[in-house]
Amino acid sequence: MLEIRGLNAGYGEVQVLWDVSLRVEKGEIVSLIGANGAGKTTTLRSVMGIVKPFRGEIVFNGRDITGLPTHRIVRMGLSLVPEGRHLFPKMTVMDNLRMGAYAVDGSKYRDLLERVFQIFPVLKERKDQLASTLSGGEQQMLAIARGLMSDPQVLMLDEPSLGLAPKIVKRVMKVVSEIREEGVTILLVEQNAKISLEISDRGYVLETGRVVLEGGSEELLRNEHVRRAYLGLM
Repeated sequence: MLEIRGLNAGYGEVQVLWDVSLRVEKGEIVSLIGANGAGKTTTLRSVMGIVKPFRGEIVFNGRDITGLPTHRIVRMGLSLVPEGRHLFPKMTVMDNLRMGAYAVDGSKYRDLLERVFQIFPVLKERKDQLASTLSGGEQQMLAIARGLMSDPQVLMLDEPSLGLAPKIVKRVMKVVSEIREEGVTILLVEQNAKISLEISDRGYVLETGRVVLEGGSEELLRNEHVRRAYLGLM
């Protein structure tokens, strides 16, 4: 569904990504792991049209979307849940969800709302609360729910475990797996290599803007370099 070919990108004259290539097939969870500063977020921002690539191609469902404006990419079926959640803190849960659904019509909106409330029943209970009053885990769930309200074919998640307690991280990752079971393809960016590879089908390791390893998730979990660098194992 999604393929990145030879992507070079950065900010101004500072290049961050160097010939990055990866693919995401329909129905997969694909993990992109790496340390801080490896270029993971820049990769997602490039896919979404937020960062304009220097060179390379981004293809979605057979169509070249390289450099298209973000609102068009969202309408085509790609959605990004950004690092740090970026909710509207002084708006209610319902209003945050409405913001995510700006590109869908009224009848579809009701179906999507029912769907996210089934996945995240706590949000239905908190629907009239301000986003700022939610716990960290609830805010992350709201960020994911808002991403789902655009009815994406591919949902990209940037560091969903960031700042959460281990118990909540497990709950969030369980939800990610449930979303895939409902037919949404997922590109998961994570520093927590172990938990992301445990729920994904395949993975890529990004270091200093370059893909240095790729393979099945089980294979990467056994890889010596991954074990030393990202799992704290020898």
